[in-house]
Amino acid sequence: MPKIKTHKATSKRFQYSGSGKLMRTKIGKSHLRRKKSKRVKTMFDEMHVVTDPAIRKRVRRLAPYLDK
Repeated sequence: MPKIKTHKATSKRFQYSGSGKLMRTKIGKSHLRRKKSKRVKTMFDEMHVVTDPAIRKRVRRLAPYLDK
């Protein structure tokens, strides 16, 4: 049986928590941060839980070895 290739952009953006929840990073954290408020900049550092089941299914298909 051939191995499935992992979508590298997906594996860099998502990770699983210790309890098994799918966590995501926020977009827009690489540049143009000078304009943004301090509260918004601290929100970029946090990981957020993915609640949409369709996105969870898509991530599982794109990165099948992510949760292992």
